[in-house]
Amino acid sequence: MNKESILKAIKELKEKSKKRNFSQTVDLIINLKNLNLKSNEEQIDFYATLHNDLGKKIKVCALVGPELKEQALKVCDEVITPEQFPKYADKKLVKKLAAKHNYFIAQANLMGQIAQIFGRILGPRNKMPNPKAGCVVLPNANLAPLVEKLQKTVRVFAKNSLSFKCAIGTEKMDDAKLADNIDVIYSQLVNHLPKETANIKNMLIKLTMDKPIRLV
Repeated sequence: MNKESILKAIKELKEKSKKRNFSQTVDLIINLKNLNLKSNEEQIDFYATLHNDLGKKIKVCALVGPELKEQALKVCDEVITPEQFPKYADKKLVKKLAAKHNYFIAQANLMGQIAQIFGRILGPRNKMPNPKAGCVVLPNANLAPLVEKLQKTVRVFAKNSLSFKCAIGTEKMDDAKLADNIDVIYSQLVNHLPKETANIKNMLIKLTMDKPIRLV
C-alpha cells in the first residue's frame, strides 16, 4: 500500500460525503484474517503514536496524589486525588467520567485503589490507565510530554474480533496528514502481525455518517 492510493481514497471519501453541521471523524477500519485470537501471542493490542494529532482535543484525566497534583492541574482536563476517590463508589459518576475522557493517567502507587474503585467501569471500556501507553507514572513523573503524546496516540486493539476501528483524524484535516496517520498505523500493525501483510484481509476508511471506501 502506498501513500498515493491512500490519498486517492481520502479524496474520494471527502468528495462523496454530504455536508454535515459538524466535522466528521475519519475512521480507519482494518479486517484481519488467519489469526487465532484465543492465543495470547496472536492477539493485537498496542498504542501507535502518530506524526500528526487527531484534529480534535483528546481529553485526559489524572488520578494522582499530591506529588503530581499541581502539574496535572496545568496539563490535564480533570484531576482526581485520593481524598475524592470515595465518592466514585457511585458507578454513575465513574460512567460519566469514562464518557468524558479518552485517557486516564494513574500514579503508580495508587493503582491498587484505582483498580478497586474505577476498574469495574473503566476496564470493560478499555480505559484503565495502561502502562503500554505510558499512563501509569511514578510520583516524580513529568506529565506534560505524556499528555502531548496522547494527543497523537491511538490504540490498535483486536482481542475478541478480527476487525477493529480507530479514529485517524477529522474531515477538516489536510489529506496528507490523514494519509500519514494511516501509514503509521499500517506500518506498526504489520510489525505486530505474525504473518505481516498476509494477516490483513482488507482496509477501509469512512466518515462518521457515510459509507466506507476501500483502501486495500
